[in-house]
Amino acid sequence: MATEYSARSRRTALAAVVAGAAVGAATLFGPAAPASAGVNWDAVARCESGGNWKINTGNGYYGGLQFSRATWNGYGGQRYAARADLAGRSEQIAVAEKVLRGQGVGAWPVCGRKGGSASAGSARSEKAAPKKAAPKRATTRKAVPERPATKVEPRPAPGAGTYVVRRGDTLSEIAVAQRVDGGWRVLHERNRAVVGDDPGLIFPGQRLRLR
Repeated sequence: MATEYSARSRRTALAAVVAGAAVGAATLFGPAAPASAGVNWDAVARCESGGNWKINTGNGYYGGLQFSRATWNGYGGQRYAARADLAGRSEQIAVAEKVLRGQGVGAWPVCGRKGGSASAGSARSEKAAPKKAAPKRATTRKAVPERPATKVEPRPAPGAGTYVVRRGDTLSEIAVAQRVDGGWRVLHERNRAVVGDDPGLIFPGQRLRLR
């Protein structure tokens, strides 16, 4: 009887020790931080760098999500690589999740707005196919001369020196379409006197210097 009581006491004491250790670990480390939901990092990367996860243009920002070295190091990127462009896509996303929790989507002031949808980066560039005109019926009436079509100024070809902003344009889309080295950040710095301090606020008619 004494032996049975002693064994039961040892089991009870062991269970208490295990429970205490679990509580201590939870107190020490805290609950795991939940992963963010609803951010499409591929959409952000398409906007930031044209989707090139290995890009290094020498403008001080690296990788598909354009990390500065200070941000990359500050959020643990050194465990993967010296710079973001030397790390893989999944590793850059892992660091981006930490930046998102620390700074919010405003860490990507222009392209962060497109992180909620995979089609956000291309929605504005898609145009509806023109409808075919119905064949004209024969008529004996005198034809009324058609009004001349409004002349549309063509977009400058990639490599041109300047660009005139149109409705719906963003700096990131212009930088990708016009192949601006350094992306929208360099384009913004080059035209800060025209655009102002907010890179997400541009207006039709503004003339931007591309080179």
